[in-house]
Amino acid sequence: MMFIRFLLFAVIIFLIYSAIKYLLNPKRKLELAHEQKQFYFLDYKNDVRKNFHLTYKGVLFEGEKYLGTTENAFEVVSVFIWPQRVEALNGLVREDFEFIEKKVLELYPNAKIDWKSPIHEFLKKDHETKSPFSKIDN
Repeated sequence: MMFIRFLLFAVIIFLIYSAIKYLLNPKRKLELAHEQKQFYFLDYKNDVRKNFHLTYKGVLFEGEKYLGTTENAFEVVSVFIWPQRVEALNGLVREDFEFIEKKVLELYPNAKIDWKSPIHEFLKKDHETKSPFSKIDN
């Protein structure tokens, strides 16, 4: 009888532990923020080899970090970011990508951020619209 009580107690402890571990899982938080179209940044800052993931306005992005040298230390000096699904970019504007860059630079202030296609081309475009009627020759 004592063994059954001990076994029941162990099962209850295991279930509580599993529930807490599930609720605190960072990947679950990323998925939840992605569904709710909120910003969430998932990164293992101490492990440069692991890519980071972030979600913003329902778009899931992945970023690759590269270690290099600065004046005083080895730090992340380059970051490449790309969307998981290009079609999800519908509706995003230049300010959205600037916001994402700002958040990445908060964690990696010495990093140069590069976007992969098609965001790279979008940000490279001159955002001023040029009209053939803007200059009138006299």
